[in-house]
Amino acid sequence: MSHVLQAMEESYEVDLVYITERIISLSFPAAADERSYTNNLKEVATMLRSKHGEHYLVLNLSEQRNDLTKLNHKVLEFGWPDHHAPALDKICSMCKAMDTWLSGDQRNVVLLHNKGNRGRTGVVVAAYMHYSNISASADQALDRFAMRRFYEDKALPVGQPSQRRYVQYFNGLLSGHIKINNKPLFLHHVIMHGIPNFESKGGCRPFLKIYQAMQPVYTSGIYNVQGDSNTSICITIEPGLLLKGDILLKCYHKRYRNPTRDVVFRVQFHTCAIHDLGVVFGKAELDETFKDERFPEYGKVEFVFSYGPEKIRGLDHLENGPSVSVDYNTQDPLIRWDSYESFSHPSEDAADTGNGMSSHTSYLDIFLPNESWSKQFECGTFYEQPAIWVRQNY
Repeated sequence: MSHVLQAMEESYEVDLVYITERIISLSFPAAADERSYTNNLKEVATMLRSKHGEHYLVLNLSEQRNDLTKLNHKVLEFGWPDHHAPALDKICSMCKAMDTWLSGDQRNVVLLHNKGNRGRTGVVVAAYMHYSNISASADQALDRFAMRRFYEDKALPVGQPSQRRYVQYFNGLLSGHIKINNKPLFLHHVIMHGIPNFESKGGCRPFLKIYQAMQPVYTSGIYNVQGDSNTSICITIEPGLLLKGDILLKCYHKRYRNPTRDVVFRVQFHTCAIHDLGVVFGKAELDETFKDERFPEYGKVEFVFSYGPEKIRGLDHLENGPSVSVDYNTQDPLIRWDSYESFSHPSEDAADTGNGMSSHTSYLDIFLPNESWSKQFECGTFYEQPAIWVRQNY
């Protein structure tokens, strides 16, 4: 992202955009001070009430806030951490909620509220664009064009690769281009090809944290890598770690003699879309990293999976050379600290999200607007996590 875009992203106070006549984006920068945020919110509420009366529904994409409920009692909480992709079943729920509300009355409109980076709004707009595309009615063609333009102009330039990946997953599941993998996947190796330059003398001290459904499930030792950027480093997990559903991997650099850490790379994926036992993400596909000059342009991260926890035979060549040492002192608070504990997930706690769907519902019916498609899609439980799978019944 260019410095000009970054400056624009942070300088505005409030941004209200009618993406279509019935889908409205309301954005505030993450750093907006509380007083201006509250005042702007009141003005927006007054405007919306005068224009739409009681016919607007708010989808909150950021942290839960009481002042939003004062703005309008019809608020659905779908928040997830900024700069991240939402869970795949959450994308499904948001599209279903929007479609149900917009189909209920021609006067109904949806307001997408976001305090933070616009990438979050972009995910919802792009997903709904694909969702409504299935109905293929001519009168919606202009709306889809408007959604695409908003996504490409406003969200893509400030978005993250994982956000784009999840939109592609959703589109692939809806169109049938992605066939579901429902075999269990065990992660054995994470290999960084190309060592980022995080220390003054070169090299870095990476450690890995893995989250499943935003809950930490694994923390590696701290690897100390000397050597040039052409070196590879392999983080091995034995026995293999069972992963299913929405997965987030974060690799940190622990600073030398300094109680701080930097993100080396971050990547999100869903196991239903993983069909290869070797998966490689290039620099352009890694969140934050894609614009980090310390990470070599040719750098990439490789994941080696298998269908069982047993050690994979014949991979001894992956073992690290003498330039790599490992510190297994993971009791250090810096290593143990989990960065999602402070993010509240109100939509997970609420017994009902107000749209007729419990947030613990293990299935979500997708009824397509065009009746000839009516039975072609079903959403249901994917593994133990309520997540998404789509079956085609041609």
